[in-house]
This record gives sequence, C-alpha cells and structure tokens, in this order.
Amino acid sequence: MNSLEVSNLKIGDDATGRALVRNSSFLVEPGSCTAIVGESGSGKSLTCRAILRLNPAGLRQSGSIALGGVDLTKLSEREMRKIRGRRLCLIVQNGMRAFDPSSVVGVHLRETLNRHFGWSRAEMTARMGKAMESVRLKDPVAVMNSFPHQLSGGMLQRIMIALALVLEPDIVVADEPTTALDTVSQYEVVEQFASLRARIGCSMIFVSHDLGVVRRLADEILVMRDGEIVESGPTRKIFSEPRHAYTRHLISAKEALNRRFNHVMGGDDVVDR
Repeated sequence: MNSLEVSNLKIGDDATGRALVRNSSFLVEPGSCTAIVGESGSGKSLTCRAILRLNPAGLRQSGSIALGGVDLTKLSEREMRKIRGRRLCLIVQNGMRAFDPSSVVGVHLRETLNRHFGWSRAEMTARMGKAMESVRLKDPVAVMNSFPHQLSGGMLQRIMIALALVLEPDIVVADEPTTALDTVSQYEVVEQFASLRARIGCSMIFVSHDLGVVRRLADEILVMRDGEIVESGPTRKIFSEPRHAYTRHLISAKEALNRRFNHVMGGDDVVDR
C-alpha cells in the first residue's frame, strides 16, 4: 500500500475569483484512516474530489497530490482513469447518484471491473457475489439485476463497499457516506467500512459530520473551516485536548446533543440498555 501526500492544495473559483480551499497539506499513511470534519461549505468534499481530479472545469486547482510518490496532478486524464477505482476508490454520499438509473447495478459493476481486470463475465459476477455476501447483502444475483431505485440507500452503500473489496484499492475516499441513511443503516455501514479497512489493509479518507463515527473509525482528524485546515492530529488528542476554538465548538456541540438525547430518553441507564 502507498501513502497519499497532499501538499499546498489550493482550489479557486475562476468565475468569482474566490478561494475555496487554501493551502491544505496533509499525509495519509498506509493502512490509516484520516477523517475530515467541519461544517458544510468548509471544503471537505472539494478536497476529496481534488484528490481524484473530479472537480468541475470551472474550479482552478494547484499544489501536488502524490500517491506512492507519483504526482497525480501531472497525469493525463487517460492515466487518471486507470487509477480511479483501482487505486483510488470514491464512495459518495448518495448511493443513488453513483449508479446509472437506466441500467441495473450489475452493468455498472461489470464495466468498472472490466476496465481494470481481464476477468470473464462469470468471474466478475462470482467475485462480486462473494463480496456482496460478505457485506450482508442477500441474493447477490437479484441485487445485481435490480435498478438503483429498487434498492435502499443502505444497500447501495454496501454495494459500493463490496466493489471496493473486489478492487482492493490503495485508498478509499468516503465522502459523507452515512449522511443519507437512517440510524440503523448508518451503524451497519460504518461497521462495514471498519471491516473493509481491516480486510484489504487500505488507507481511508472519511468525511463526516458525525463525530461519533469519526471517533470509531479515524486514526487522524483534519478540522476544516472556510477552506482551511485549522487543526489536525491524532483522534484521541483532538477529542481530549482540542486547541482551536472551532474544534472545541464542534466537540462541545456533539457532547451537548448526547446529553440532551440521554435526558429525553430517560437517562444514561435507559440509553445503555
């Protein structure tokens, strides 16, 4: 597995001249999980899409993004297509938008695998079926023959995780993958992300508003506000000794919500049950 090093990343809007991400630098070590947290509009998703070079043409990007020592910003689009999926795998917030609504999901899966491997249709189906079963999707053949609208958000997220299991990328970039899910589905998908990382040893960039999820998954945390990384460090230290006022605000807000929830539910003893 390879490290990912982002150096002096800047993203600006050509139309307005506005700076959207300012001079961001961070390192994702092999096998580690780095979480990016912050309010909406802070630059989290822009940073993720910049890594895969998927931001719109109207956004200007500078700086270097090195995967295993290779600067992705210097590669051609054709070369990037070989890296997306196989070495850098993106799992988006809304699973419905990840698949072509006019085709069954199996078409998308086979097209992706065919781009990176010389497998037969039968082998691709067999490998995806095994991966789907491992993320607790029943009847994989029926799932692959379903249109996206026939599946729940949680199922679509699990399909993307199953695809990552087959692709075995160096880095999985998960951009708020649990936001659109109900609480039970959120828990199950988070557990599948933890299992994915353990099984293939990939690194992970995990974007989330949920600090509970971040605490569960992340080794390192980047706190973004208004396009800047205002604080970074090991997860335990960020939660126990936050230095920046904005980080302290995020953590205190989460703790206040937890206290309120416990009170409404009847106290810690009731919630623990």
